[in-house]
Amino acid sequence: MTSIKGTRSKGVALHAVLVVGLLLSAFPFYWAVIMSTHTSSEIFTYPPNLLPGSHFLENLRSLFDAIDFFGSMWNSLLVAVSVTFLVLLFDSLAAFVFAKFDFPGKRTLFATLLLIFMVPAQLAAIPQFVIMAKLGWIGSMTSLIVPAAANAFGIFWMRQYMTGAIHDELLDASRIDGAHFLRQYWHVALPVVRPGLAFLGIFTFMGQWNDYAWPLIALTDPDNVTLQVALSQLNGTHGTTDYGMVMTGALLALIPLLIVFAIGARQIIGDLAKGAIK
Repeated sequence: MTSIKGTRSKGVALHAVLVVGLLLSAFPFYWAVIMSTHTSSEIFTYPPNLLPGSHFLENLRSLFDAIDFFGSMWNSLLVAVSVTFLVLLFDSLAAFVFAKFDFPGKRTLFATLLLIFMVPAQLAAIPQFVIMAKLGWIGSMTSLIVPAAANAFGIFWMRQYMTGAIHDELLDASRIDGAHFLRQYWHVALPVVRPGLAFLGIFTFMGQWNDYAWPLIALTDPDNVTLQVALSQLNGTHGTTDYGMVMTGALLALIPLLIVFAIGARQIIGDLAKGAIK
């Protein structure tokens, strides 16, 4: 009886800690919502007002007057969706080869991949800009999509995932049935590694959606920029930034991320649950 009470007490304590952690994690989002409904002067009052205000529509109108919000959002969606699709395709193909096939120079190529993975992306900004300029892509969305179409992290992640998730017996059986490489990839590998693809898709979309430095360099037309660059234009000089308007823009920019995360997380949880039932 004592052990049962002790187990219940530990369970209650654990849930209490989790609830507190959840509240602490959710508070910044709640505070962002509160800020988007107040003016800048109301945001800096003390003690802070933790209840919603009545200036959200006013901040929304100011935001739409200050920047081309929907045009910038479309640019970000175009880049993020295109890059995510290409990364999932190319990285999973390369990872499938690294994980399940032997070929000359495989270890050398994978070691080179790991070296590329450890190089900061900022070091490639200048040579990447020179290449894009020679190709005539500076100022267009192509300069954002093509360089990010494949990356070392995605190949490494999917290779590690595929190594344990795809059994050699499945591939051997598909070869006996006459399946070629692409058919093995499409019908054998992809259905098994959907949780890994979902994680990589979420990670890639979020990274591209929040990217600021490279779009700022590559997109030379201030009227044709991604959403993060457009939102940065809302910051005025000292004392002139409308923080209510800025937070309204930041909240609207979160909506696509929440949608993608909900879809990807549902895919991950659903596939894991199917695996547990099996």
